[in-house]
Amino acid sequence: MNELPTTQPLTDISDLASAIDPWLQHMTWRRDFAKWRERRLYQEQYQYERIAQIERHVGHLRGRTLLDLGAGMGGFAVASALRGAQVTVSEYNLPYCQITQLRAQRYGITLPIVNGAGEHLPFGDASFDIVVCWDVIEHVQDPRAMLNEIHRVLKPNGQLLLTVINRRAWVDPHYHIRGLNWVPRALAERYIRYRGRDKERTSFQDMQRLSAMHYFDYPEFVSIAQKHGFYTVDMNEVALVEGRFVSQKTTRRRIRNALRTLGLEHIAYKAQRAWYTGMFELALTKVAP
Repeated sequence: MNELPTTQPLTDISDLASAIDPWLQHMTWRRDFAKWRERRLYQEQYQYERIAQIERHVGHLRGRTLLDLGAGMGGFAVASALRGAQVTVSEYNLPYCQITQLRAQRYGITLPIVNGAGEHLPFGDASFDIVVCWDVIEHVQDPRAMLNEIHRVLKPNGQLLLTVINRRAWVDPHYHIRGLNWVPRALAERYIRYRGRDKERTSFQDMQRLSAMHYFDYPEFVSIAQKHGFYTVDMNEVALVEGRFVSQKTTRRRIRNALRTLGLEHIAYKAQRAWYTGMFELALTKVAP
């Protein structure tokens, strides 16, 4: 495992596994299900790259007030707390709140956990230095209302780190089907059911149908963020410019090296972002009035 240098857990994994497993059964079709399940069980131990990515943009997390909005099963929240951040959790799914609590308790950590929606945050103005929002905005009722709330609870010049699904993603990040986002939603959902990957018969009832989720192309989301008081940076584009963006597959690395030699790497990245990339990883700064 790609572990963080953190405190060792104080309790075993059994209670956490019992709480998590019912929420994984809708994904047993995955070829890598066993490995995927392990990453859910030990989620906090797989956060090194994410935390390193964030700290390059916001500085060290120690002592910073951080809201993990839509914290899911709590892996990032616990890892951030172990890193020294003052973490507050907000999560819409009540069982996920309970899972996060169990995960934190394994390390002797007590986290403030709020069960609620991102469009109505029960926090005062300018409460947080940082808000993180991984794999959330596509599922909420009103993304714009959530951005308004995040802007309100952030301190001046505070940072929002979030992921946004590309409307033109070639491989859909939720259903893992190629070309799904290039056909009408009604047809896409019929194909999802045909492949046995729909989630309508599972415990998930909140914004899980493809037609109910919110995907954006890159310029569209940047424009929306600007209207809500944020300046947007593509974290992967910054890594590319700084020479830190490394493709995981050998073939892709060779192609990128060739494009870099020709001076075309940045242009190719923007084309890929527009027409292929599944997810944008963004750093938004609250613009001072």
